[in-house]
Amino acid sequence: MRLRIIYRAEYRYAEPVSFSPHVIRLFPRESRGLRVESSVFSTNGSAVVQWRRDLFDNLTARCFYPDAERSLGLACDAELVVQEYNPFEFLLESRALRWPVEYDPREAAALAPYRTCHVNVWPDELSPTDGSDTVESIVMMNQWIHANIAYERREEGEAFAPRETLQRGRGACRDTAVLLAAILRSHGLGARLVSGYLWESTSDLSARRADSALHAWTEVYLPGAGWLGLDPSNGVLSDHHYAAAAVGLAPEDIAPVTGLYYGDYPVSGDLEVSLTVQRL
Repeated sequence: MRLRIIYRAEYRYAEPVSFSPHVIRLFPRESRGLRVESSVFSTNGSAVVQWRRDLFDNLTARCFYPDAERSLGLACDAELVVQEYNPFEFLLESRALRWPVEYDPREAAALAPYRTCHVNVWPDELSPTDGSDTVESIVMMNQWIHANIAYERREEGEAFAPRETLQRGRGACRDTAVLLAAILRSHGLGARLVSGYLWESTSDLSARRADSALHAWTEVYLPGAGWLGLDPSNGVLSDHHYAAAAVGLAPEDIAPVTGLYYGDYPVSGDLEVSLTVQRL
């Protein structure tokens, strides 16, 4: 099947302002079952755009704005070819079948940054018992967050810390992605954050969260399966309905747009964003 992604964002200000360099992470990553046929990006005509691969091999556009302006526009159009697949179609290695998962020395060294967590106290349901089925345990964690953390849409702002999300009992997709990553890391698993696009979620229609929207989810590394996507906002494993644009350790590594505006005094402004994911 073929998909078209159309993203538009415009930041408008009451007076001309200056802009720091902006980093854009909106460009779909090719992966299992996903091929990028075309990707076109544009921003203010005065901008200088440099294409780079970041630390996590995400394609980024670094945009430099030499002039003070009253608006900043971003546009990204992409066409994808997507092949359906079953996210449970994998065979774990024997050392990963039961809890806790064992990494070999090479994996442990490579995953060390993805296993660091300073929180290790969770509700009992988020602490599997030794010997339990690994996949069932991870699916249970994912579904527990979906059932117990109410979804809220929040366009801007940093992700909440895991404890705050649990205390609030609600959060945006980036909040629950950070929470799940922290839980997995505290149990010794390698976990990373992902941002990208979600279209036609497999959740029940009435319960879909962040459908056809910029979205954030989590991936866990399991020997034999590799990086396995988990979406705690919807309580499902990620499949061909998910198109990743960026992966990283922390929320700032996967932010779709990073940058600041500045001036001699505060200037009021607003943001208008639209995203369409069309099945062609």
